[in-house]
Amino acid sequence: MTEVKREVFGQVPQEEGGGVVEKFILESDSVKVEILSLGCIIAALETKGRDGEFSDVVLGFDTLEGYMRKHPFFGAVVGRVANRIAKGRFTVDGKEYQLFLNNGPNSLHGGARGFDKVLWSPQVLLNGVCFFRLSPDGEEGYPGDLKVWVTYTLSGGELAINYRAQTSKTTPINLTNHAYFNLAGQGSRDIYDHEISIEADSYLPVDDTKIPTGEVAAVQGTSFDLRQPVELGKHLQKFRLDGFDHNFCLQQAQARRLVARARHPPTGRAMEVHTTQPGIQFYTGNNLDGSLKGKGAVAYLKHSAFCLETQNWPDAVNKPHFPNALLQPGEEYNHTTWLVFKLA
Repeated sequence: MTEVKREVFGQVPQEEGGGVVEKFILESDSVKVEILSLGCIIAALETKGRDGEFSDVVLGFDTLEGYMRKHPFFGAVVGRVANRIAKGRFTVDGKEYQLFLNNGPNSLHGGARGFDKVLWSPQVLLNGVCFFRLSPDGEEGYPGDLKVWVTYTLSGGELAINYRAQTSKTTPINLTNHAYFNLAGQGSRDIYDHEISIEADSYLPVDDTKIPTGEVAAVQGTSFDLRQPVELGKHLQKFRLDGFDHNFCLQQAQARRLVARARHPPTGRAMEVHTTQPGIQFYTGNNLDGSLKGKGAVAYLKHSAFCLETQNWPDAVNKPHFPNALLQPGEEYNHTTWLVFKLA
């Protein structure tokens, strides 16, 4: 049985549009997750360790003020297009669109005010919550009125996130959740003692602005071969890596499949990622630098969390040989990701 509760989390200041931010608490016997109506943010996710104790394993803030300030998308649903679009430009039906550049020369995670910074309309379900919003034609430079539904449901140790969208004009779309995990418990120093594996035979090399070069490269014999579990700290050291911020290319199937696994041997906490998406961005919190203080006033340091963002490949709208990034009127965008928490 999943219990669902709702409470007020805070008030958006009038100068930022106003409105009440609610928090939805989904609780099963093994997982408790807190989700905000601002940006569909996963604000907390508690799961049991081997000792039977619950720990919160996602980075974030104790109050709404933290989320209203600039932060690296902690726990949020990002869109209309997650990840990067080169030079913030793309062409649809012969018309060129220019987006806001918020990541060097590129557009990242929807632009200046993406889906992570807006209030969504919630509807409580039996075992979860469904958020809805209409992204109007021209919002952040994107074409078409886009109706979007993001549904979180909790069943035992499994949190499912379903994304649906319909558009009035052809538009690029790529939705994901940007939760930052540390299975030792948020606020722990680093993720070096985590074991990570990703079921991918290839990955996308990137240029110095993190835009894919267009090559689809084999992981075999490289630092990107994570098909067998690696201990992250030792792996980064062995290959002299600053960290990961790369898309791994998954088997192209619309069916649910296991694509990644993270395990923290000291606590026994493990997380599996299952998805219908064609890619997963593995990011090791390289840009965290201790300047942000999160829950419990802990400074979030470099490599103190990891993200496994299921999504389409970055800049797919500009690369015809990448999986299709365009949603047409009359079609429905529909993807699900399942996060399964267990002891291992």
